[in-house]
Parts: sequence; C-alpha cells; structure tokens
Amino acid sequence: MDLPHGLVTVYLLLVSLAQCQHYYLLRPIPSDTLPLLELKEDPDPIYDPRERDLNETELRSALGDFDSRFLSVSPPQDRYTGNEDLEELDLQQQNPTGMMPKDIKNLDFDAQWGKKRKASKKLKRRLQMWLWSYSFCPVLYAWNDLGARFWPRFVRAGSCYSKRSCSVPEGMVCKPAKSTHITLLRWRCVQRRGALKCAWIPVQYPIITECKCSCAN
Repeated sequence: MDLPHGLVTVYLLLVSLAQCQHYYLLRPIPSDTLPLLELKEDPDPIYDPRERDLNETELRSALGDFDSRFLSVSPPQDRYTGNEDLEELDLQQQNPTGMMPKDIKNLDFDAQWGKKRKASKKLKRRLQMWLWSYSFCPVLYAWNDLGARFWPRFVRAGSCYSKRSCSVPEGMVCKPAKSTHITLLRWRCVQRRGALKCAWIPVQYPIITECKCSCAN
C-alpha cells in the first residue's frame, strides 16, 4: 500500500540528511582558538594603567583605525545587540541571508515509492526553506569588557548559537567558520633593571564573523 506523498517525501529527506558526510562537512573547519579563552590577569593594581596613561587623543592616534562597530571606549547602553538571548522559536523565525546552499537547492524531493512522484514546486520550496532555516547558524554578538589593561576596553565579540542541534537528525552543531581581526592596545609591563616599565602595545583580537552547521567532533 502506498504511503501518503508527504510522509514519503519527509522520510526521504531525513534519510538524505542522516549521515554526517553531507554538505556541512565540506564547510570551513572552525579554528580551535575561537572563541577566545578568558585571560588570566595578575590582580595587582601596580600593573594597571594610570590616569595619565589613558589620554584618549593619544591612544586613538596610537591605535590608528577605530572600528566603532566592534570597539567602544565607554560602556555601551545595551550589552547585547539584539540576538544574544534568542529562544529556539525566535531562531526558527529568522530568515537566512545570502544565497541558498547549492546542496539544499539541488536536493531531490521527488518520492520514489513504486513509481516516482514529483513534488510540487511549492512543496519543494517550503521544504528547502525549512531545512535552510533549521540549519541556519547566526552569529550572536555581545559587548565584552576586557578590563582596564585594554584600550578600547569594550569589544563586540561574536559567538555561535548552541542551545540546540542544527541538523536533522540531531548531532551537528553551530561552530565558528570565519573570523576577522581587529587591533587593540594592550597595557604591558615588564621588569627591567629592577624597575617596572609599562607601555601600550598593539595586539590582534579575533572576532567571529560566520558560524556554520558542522559535525560535533
């Protein structure tokens, strides 16, 4: 006896996604250095910059490019930028951006049961959009306070949504896939000839810019 067309289509869809060797495995592998580990700082205030070391005009000149999208001198009014505390329902309602992945676009939704039944364009589009939305991994941004030994001390860092699996069946998770680097100033102190010498030095700080649904290994 033939199964209903919709059930057969969903069954074949789940089978086609069951193996981890799907298109997600071909996506960029995230770096083990993201997200950053929490810095271990010496709590002794002797290593903190003094008020005269925090001249904003001089620091801006030393820093050069100041990207206000990711950097802030003062505490931002909203720590979270609108998507840090997303619930699962909110995430599912978000529309993916960019081009639909080719492997989702080219999936065969036609049911093969006795004789081949061709899925309607409307059903195919709905299944494509559902799968794309479910596997969508947005970057969640939040402002982090790095402390007084960084300038600017507030950085808008990204993370990947991790409250649920992003695959059907479950097993794959959202992981960092791409990142960029911004320049900060780091207050560094060293002992030289019995005296403490301190200065601002430029350092590179990585920011997650893209998350992908990847195998959880």
